[in-house]
Amino acid sequence: MTDDRLLLQKAQEGDRRAFEGLIGLHSSKVYNLALGYTGRHQDAEEITQTVFLKVWKALPQFRGGSAFSTWLYRLTLNACTDHYRREKKRRGDLSLDDPDLAPIRDTAPSPEEIVIQREEQAILRKALADLPEHHRVVLILREMDGLNYQEIAQVLDIELGTVKSRLARARRALREKLLAEGNLLETPPSNSEKGGMAP
Repeated sequence: MTDDRLLLQKAQEGDRRAFEGLIGLHSSKVYNLALGYTGRHQDAEEITQTVFLKVWKALPQFRGGSAFSTWLYRLTLNACTDHYRREKKRRGDLSLDDPDLAPIRDTAPSPEEIVIQREEQAILRKALADLPEHHRVVLILREMDGLNYQEIAQVLDIELGTVKSRLARARRALREKLLAEGNLLETPPSNSEKGGMAP
C-alpha cells in the first residue's frame, strides 16, 4: 500500500496526524491550481484552506470510486469556481491584473526581465480570465498544473476526445484574444500532448 493510500485510510479513521501527512503531500497541487485559477496568492491560500477543511469533513464518505487526487482536484475546482463567482459578484467584475502575481521562476533574471515577465504574466492571466470557464479550467489543468489528457478527463468527468477538442478550442480562443489585443504570445500546435503555452 502506498504512503498516500495508507495515510488516506488512517485519516478516514480520524487520525489527524495522517491527515496532516495528506495535506503535506497534496497542498502544493491544490495551491497551484487555485493560484492558476485566481491569479492571487491570498485567494489561493484561502481556497487551499477551504478545500482541506471540506476534505476533512467529507473523508468518511470517500469510497475510492476515483483516485484521491482526482477527487481532490474536483473539490478544488468547485472551490475555485465558488470563490470566483463570489468575488465577481462582490466586485462587479473580477480582475486578475493584480500586482500579487505568481512568482516568476527564473534562475537569475535582470530587473528588466522581471518587469517584462510580470507584464506578460498579467497579460496572460487577464486573457485567461476573459475566457469561458470551461476553456479556462482545461487550460489551467493542462498548461499550468501539468495534468495529461487522461487525468484531465478524470478530473472533469468528460471524454478524452472532449478534452482534446476543448483544449484545441481554448488555445485557439486564447491566441485570438491575445492577437486582437496586440499581445500575441507564441503557442505550440494545439494537438500536441506535450505542448504548452509560452508565458
